[in-house]
Amino acid sequence: MKTLEKIFAAKLLNVKAIKLQPANPFTWASGWKSPFYCDNRKTLSYPDLRSFVKTEFARLVMEQFPQAEAVAGVATGAIAQGALVADALNLPFVYVRSKPKDHGLENLIEGELKPGAKVIVVEDLISTGGSSLKAVEAIRKNGCEVVGMVAAYTYGFQVATDAFKEADVKLVTLTNYEAVVSEAQRIGYITSEDVEILNKWRESPGTWTGK
Repeated sequence: MKTLEKIFAAKLLNVKAIKLQPANPFTWASGWKSPFYCDNRKTLSYPDLRSFVKTEFARLVMEQFPQAEAVAGVATGAIAQGALVADALNLPFVYVRSKPKDHGLENLIEGELKPGAKVIVVEDLISTGGSSLKAVEAIRKNGCEVVGMVAAYTYGFQVATDAFKEADVKLVTLTNYEAVVSEAQRIGYITSEDVEILNKWRESPGTWTGK
């Protein structure tokens, strides 16, 4: 029986939400060179897959974080996914901006959280964990408790693992780097030589040049 990680990895590869290009690296917003690109927002365009993500996220929340009283999506990638999860669980929903609005009420958190509420954070992707944990910090400063985070995908970088541990945030994901690379190799999307390149990149993503 296939695990959730492998099933979702296959679905992401099927809709080309994940692209692996060891020979022609991408440049991330951070400036890092990467042979790997993941765009979970593509799942929103496929009703069956969108429903799968919503259902599995909701299941994880009920199993791992049953105490959750509200859902917070991290802008912008997880706003839609977070709203879908909140709807499935019949819980209040807010989303957290990367920085306050520069006009109007200058909100950082959009929506309403009751003081002391137990909040589950929804994220689409974890790389270094920096932006995700900024959202956690904003929720905590708002007088609420973050019970954990669910995300669609994680690269599994050590820097992120360390950051989540330091912030005392439990992270649960639908799939991960290992599952995606394994599935991609199984279907012939990448070769064993490509896997070696990908693994070297993941060991030191901030300094990897592709050469």
